[in-house]
Amino acid sequence: MSRRDSFFLRCYSACVAVMIGILLIQHLSALETTTQPSAVIGSSESTFVDHSLIIAPEYPCTWPSAPFPRFQITHQRTIGPDSAYNVDVLLIDGNTGTQLDVPPHSVARPELMREKSGPLGLAYTDTIEPWQFGGEACVIDVCDLLDKAPKGVSPLVTPERVMEFEKRNRRLRQGDVVLFRSDYSDLYYRPFPEGSRFIADALDRKAPGFPDPNPDCMEFLASRGVMTLGTDSASMGPLPDLAEPTHYAGLKHGMIWTESATNYKALPPTGAFTCMLGPKHQGAPYGEGRAFSIVGGELPKRLIDAAKNKRALDLSPTLGTQMPITSPGIATGQHRQVYLKIDFLYSEYLDLWHHAHLMDSMAGSHLVPPSYSLPLEGTPPIHSPEVRGWLIEYEKNYGPRGTSSMTTEKVPLQWTCGPARVIDVRSLVGSTRQASWPASPEILRTHIEGYEKEHGPLNPTDIVLFYTGHLDRHYRPLPNEKGVWLDPLRGTSEGWPAPGPEAIVYLKSKGIRCIATDAPDLGGVDPKRALMTYWALGSREMVGVEFLQNFGNISPTGYFLFAAIKVRDCHGGPGRAIVLE
Repeated sequence: MSRRDSFFLRCYSACVAVMIGILLIQHLSALETTTQPSAVIGSSESTFVDHSLIIAPEYPCTWPSAPFPRFQITHQRTIGPDSAYNVDVLLIDGNTGTQLDVPPHSVARPELMREKSGPLGLAYTDTIEPWQFGGEACVIDVCDLLDKAPKGVSPLVTPERVMEFEKRNRRLRQGDVVLFRSDYSDLYYRPFPEGSRFIADALDRKAPGFPDPNPDCMEFLASRGVMTLGTDSASMGPLPDLAEPTHYAGLKHGMIWTESATNYKALPPTGAFTCMLGPKHQGAPYGEGRAFSIVGGELPKRLIDAAKNKRALDLSPTLGTQMPITSPGIATGQHRQVYLKIDFLYSEYLDLWHHAHLMDSMAGSHLVPPSYSLPLEGTPPIHSPEVRGWLIEYEKNYGPRGTSSMTTEKVPLQWTCGPARVIDVRSLVGSTRQASWPASPEILRTHIEGYEKEHGPLNPTDIVLFYTGHLDRHYRPLPNEKGVWLDPLRGTSEGWPAPGPEAIVYLKSKGIRCIATDAPDLGGVDPKRALMTYWALGSREMVGVEFLQNFGNISPTGYFLFAAIKVRDCHGGPGRAIVLE
């Protein structure tokens, strides 16, 4: 072969390689497009999209200005000789991670008689109606504004940008949730030191501010009847001096909104159901939360219609320092962290303290992930002799306990959302003998089968809710709080009905992933039986939602929604549960 022929052969081979590469890229691109919103929205399946930032100490998850406290998680107790469970304590401010703002953030209470006073100054996170948390996502793309401003200054989203969205899609209306997509958090929410770019560098005028709507944009949205917003920037307040004017322009109309969201790029311009759920702190002008959307299939339409027509039911009790929201423990020294409100910054105009909470990760409505009761793989715990005996008995009857690394942030959102199947077990109340107290009536497999015989079989996507009526009857502030925890644990009253491990095994056979209760917990007051129930849940990769109320008002067509805040390595998870009808 001549040198010239060899040269042409090499050129030909190179061209062939390039063509193959192009075809491969096109093929991979075609595969990737199947996961894009346009493909999902036309699918018969519904997909959950998480819009929440991970909360962890090495991330810029808290507002960096003094005196806002830094987020902390303390693994207070781990599975071992003195604890059968992994127990965590959180120090968390409402401005942590993905968060919710409500009117008292800027609107003063009516009795203060100030220029910005009004009835909405009392619309705290615990009084907002649950229908307002969700609706149809209308995603306004403002990515072209990203970093298009001087350092320390936010590019502004004006009414004209909203009008452009309406020309391309449709007119905005009541029931819509307007989401401003800039991809800011997607790009800049990183561990430190890179994470300083998310908020601190913009505040220190080292980098451009985050894109945000101006006050005129808020007024325009209010004229359309829009009551719920979201942004994937660090705040809904433009830097350096329009934060408060923009907040007040929207909040004075009763708007609420999500800040520091992420992954809006996964949504179509319209058609997805989106919502924000967070702990129900008493008197809070803002709060930490979990934002997510549902795309594709018929489910989004159904949920959008329910929210728009205000067919929503709140299942979470209000959290307050005078309420019995954490376990006092069965024995001395076994109590959980008491729920504390920590004031740290006073707003003179609002006559309001900014505050954080020090609380057990299972305070109020919360998630029970598998890792709560199961040890990590490769780290066999040394149990107390009593618990070792219980474990031998459990494994003989129900199989290996197993291990788990599934902490709260790893639990899929779709596991804790689904059709509500309310199993009424109130008939069990009063069925134990007083001589046997402390004792809880046990929910058996036969009770579940009896429900199925009357109401139809359980399906894998269902959320099973055990209706005991316990919190409805006993959830009261001090000094009338003892009926929730203390009296049942001490044996001066009967414990609440709770499922035993046999019931859990049966539910798993039906494909159920999540069970919930309107009692303090799913274990009941007997420590041995409670631990076996939690082992059964964890070893079968099932989760629980505990400390709910109001089950008696759930209709047979209700759809249950629960989400816990996205704290990394957390063995519990405060959250909020609602039902859309």
